Amino acid sequence: MRRQAENQIAVIAGANGALKPEQTTLPQIMPHDFVMLQMEIPAVVNFAAIDQAHTAGAISVLNIAPFNNEAVKLAKHADIIIANETEFDALADAMGLVGNGFGERAAGFASATGRTIIITLGAKGAIGASRDGVFTADAPKIIPVDTVGAGDTFCGAFTVALSEGKGLAEAMHFGCVAGALACLKHGAQPAIPYREEIDALISNI
Repeated sequence: MRRQAENQIAVIAGANGALKPEQTTLPQIMPHDFVMLQMEIPAVVNFAAIDQAHTAGAISVLNIAPFNNEAVKLAKHADIIIANETEFDALADAMGLVGNGFGERAAGFASATGRTIIITLGAKGAIGASRDGVFTADAPKIIPVDTVGAGDTFCGAFTVALSEGKGLAEAMHFGCVAGALACLKHGAQPAIPYREEIDALISNI
């Protein structure tokens, strides 16, 4: 077994690919709610959902995974964008962002779009940029068992933390801890940690 290996993910859209914009009505959405989206559904559906969020005064959070050509347009439309290293590199190249390292290019994205960008860095934590500056968060040191679902867990936990009023850096840290815990069990959904597990690990760091 290669201890330094990276995971690979294949996506078969199935029912996700058949989703239509008219099926995304969000009647319960309220001002200051958060709408979490990702790229496994058609881009036109994501655009519709983001528009509904904006109309309602809610905040849209878009994970640009799996990355495709529509991700660049969507990244300029959503309020908060989450990407891993590979996805951000593709986004930065497509937008012509320059700079040394993720921090400078993330800051360039935030400046050019007025949006917030979060880049997940696996064991290195996460880095984010908004109009207020650049923020970093460390990930707890673990010996991973299975990294499947760690990114999705980060996205969900990060968004929950924001919805509870946490600042960007604190929300990133909350997401990093949740993502790390997800790597300690096999599987995707079964590995997602409970809230008390996240809080317990944070209190011990």
